[in-house]
Amino acid sequence: MKNFWMFLGVVAVSAAAGGVTAWTVAGGQPAEIQYVADSAPHQTQLGTHFTAYEPTKYPDLTYAAENAVKAVVNIEAVQRVEMPSRGQYGYDPFLEFFGFPQGYGRRGSNEPQYRERKAGGSGVIISEDGYIVTNNHVVDGATKLRVQLNDGRTFDAELIGKDSATDIALLKIDGEGLPTLPFGSSDELRLGEWVLAIGSPYDLRSTITAGIVSAKARTLGALSNNPEDFSIESFIQTDAAVNPGNSGGALVNARGELVGINTLIQSQTGSYIGYSFAVPEAIVKKVVVDLKQHGVVQRALLGIGFQVIDQNFIDHLGEETGIKEIGGIYVGSVEEGGAASEAGIRKGDILTHIDGVAINDAATLRERIARLSPNDKVKISAKREGKVKLFEVTLRNKAGKTDPVTKEDIDVAETLGGKFVDASEKLCRELEIRGGVQVAGIKADGILARARVKEGFVITHINDRAVYSLSDLRKLTGKIRSIDGIYPNGRSASYVLVE
Repeated sequence: MKNFWMFLGVVAVSAAAGGVTAWTVAGGQPAEIQYVADSAPHQTQLGTHFTAYEPTKYPDLTYAAENAVKAVVNIEAVQRVEMPSRGQYGYDPFLEFFGFPQGYGRRGSNEPQYRERKAGGSGVIISEDGYIVTNNHVVDGATKLRVQLNDGRTFDAELIGKDSATDIALLKIDGEGLPTLPFGSSDELRLGEWVLAIGSPYDLRSTITAGIVSAKARTLGALSNNPEDFSIESFIQTDAAVNPGNSGGALVNARGELVGINTLIQSQTGSYIGYSFAVPEAIVKKVVVDLKQHGVVQRALLGIGFQVIDQNFIDHLGEETGIKEIGGIYVGSVEEGGAASEAGIRKGDILTHIDGVAINDAATLRERIARLSPNDKVKISAKREGKVKLFEVTLRNKAGKTDPVTKEDIDVAETLGGKFVDASEKLCRELEIRGGVQVAGIKADGILARARVKEGFVITHINDRAVYSLSDLRKLTGKIRSIDGIYPNGRSASYVLVE
């Protein structure tokens, strides 16, 4: 059944009392206008969903801007990319003159040739000894990283770790007494609150723009083009201008605190046209701590398949499930041996709260779990057969364990460096295999690329362990020693990785 999503926003409206203007006319004299302040008590007319508040002055953002900008850096990422070969026709000076690279190998040579490609982004210094947080997509695939501070100093940077699921990465430069930006609280952000976006759009370093928080817990499906990839999205949406080069920069509140990392824009042109999105501080802080302490993210999983109970759910599944009211998360499946299963949560339960926080959309559910680690405990309220039950759930990792994951317990799917889909039933019958995972795309910096595996290859075993589906692949951890499988033409292949 297709998932349906709906996002609800709450708009706060205020009314302010102004002065009352009165006029009087004296007999036989020109009308005289008199201005009377507070001539009568003013009763604010409020709807049932609104509350009054005292209006405040326009915010002064100068303190936040002048201090925060010192801790925002420019990042230059250098990638080593393979050049196309000259091919059978050899070198063409006409194409070279107009800037079309043709490679520099010998004519007819199969030896790959490489060149450097540079890209830019932003980052935020979060410790005086040089730890910097940025986006994963800013540094992904880079062979060299250079960081320039606001004061002009330049450093080589080391990649400590990265996480594609949240698009966050952690770098380290050698320095002392560096300017830093303290963490604020993304949970406390309010709709309409003023924020600053600081970064290096179009290489215009230390650029500051302002806007308001337009929405929270926004899901776009932007961190992955593959619906089977695991990603965590719960963006802060703002109307502060963000453009290419702002990625990895700071979203700052009026107190000069880091409340998010600017990550993307929604645009048909590739430039800012109205809204930008930031990973909230609650997720950033958790990922950074994990990368610093373990080198990998300690990702907790609840172990359920679910759908948001919105109007579309009611229209399509209400009669089947007996659910008539909007609100909560419908548990469509429970993974055997997972955290939810062990706690007693069943298919058909309706999750309503996690640790007292109402759960009415997918982004909020994912964010609340994403800020936790395996072996953490959460209290989940759920409706079952008209009654509310409280479950204490001990979260687990994707392997179903509560132990911390180390660098050696690598994410096999991510380390392979590719996009994967379940091999179709038709292909499995043709190849006479029980199942497998087909390579649908290959990234430049993964094991598949280094082993020269081709697209279409169906992986059936990793480290002699059967891989029948994407679910099997995701559960694998540990160092990859061997990959076995078969190509669609029936040719079997084995790849053994050597130190």
